[in-house]
Amino acid sequence: MGVNLRDLFTRKEIKITDLSGKTIVIDGYNILYQFLTTIRTSDGALLTDSKGNVTSHLIGLFSRTSNFLQKGIKIVFVFDGEPPELKRQVLRKRKEAKIEAQKRFEEAKKEENIEEMKKYAARTARLTKDMVEEAKKLLTLMGVPWVQAPSEGEPQAAFMVKQGTGWAVSSQDYDSLLYGTPRLIQNLSIAGRRKKLKSLGTITVQPELIELKPNLEKLEINQDQLILLAMIVGTDYNPGGIKGLGPKKALKLVKEIKDPKKLFEEVKWNEHCEAEWEVVYNLFKKMPVQEKYSINFTKLQKEELIDFLVNKHDFNTERVKNTINELSKQQEKKAQKSLGDF
Repeated sequence: MGVNLRDLFTRKEIKITDLSGKTIVIDGYNILYQFLTTIRTSDGALLTDSKGNVTSHLIGLFSRTSNFLQKGIKIVFVFDGEPPELKRQVLRKRKEAKIEAQKRFEEAKKEENIEEMKKYAARTARLTKDMVEEAKKLLTLMGVPWVQAPSEGEPQAAFMVKQGTGWAVSSQDYDSLLYGTPRLIQNLSIAGRRKKLKSLGTITVQPELIELKPNLEKLEINQDQLILLAMIVGTDYNPGGIKGLGPKKALKLVKEIKDPKKLFEEVKWNEHCEAEWEVVYNLFKKMPVQEKYSINFTKLQKEELIDFLVNKHDFNTERVKNTINELSKQQEKKAQKSLGDF
């Protein structure tokens, strides 16, 4: 879900080619949920292999990752660990919403209402442990590194960029900025696609770069005040935030009231949010991350990759082999370039 800070941040449009040679850190759960939501049949059903195993997430991951690699972009995935208790409460509510959406989907199915089926099917997306493990295996076979976070993925991704392991975090959410990532890229996964508007036809969606430091300077606040602002607007740990206070009003308040305790008394935090504000604040300040991790870009495992995708999950043989050939060419170019530099 994330926090809505779009109206406050300035951004600049970039090209995919601008990212060639750079390492981008991606929240694995975030992107897998995108695939489970969007890669479906015309009636909203997930794609599966002949054994009934869901493959939507693998199709999306293989295609997207291959596309990045062919463009010379180095990518590292981060996967969520155990969520904090406040997030567990939110997840339980989301689960209830998914169960309700499943009921609506079954009703639409009985009525053969394709549009309603598509509508509610997307809301039933569930990412299982088996799906995550298969995603990790696919990445390993492709030579793409991944890191297991002890808790939430976005603070881990932000930490890695702050450490210099990555150049930017890629996410549609703004949460990684609250954890201090110097750079955030949005629309990377839908770069170049056409986005429909309600009354104005379509527009071309391009990647956008948000830099934290210039934005904090423009807003005239510091990192801690950004967190306080986000809490007022609403985060994953206090969904909905303070009713009636959007980003601009919240910004005005955090600049006027420097003391956090007085700030949350002023906005009547306890009337709107169940958790204590200090608990939510500390989740952003002290979220555990894996400080010791290794990032190794390894060689493509061709035969194992074909066996995993084609033999196990019924992917199209020709398409998989063609993609592998293109990736192999890319790796060979990199190897030759490295030897030339040496």
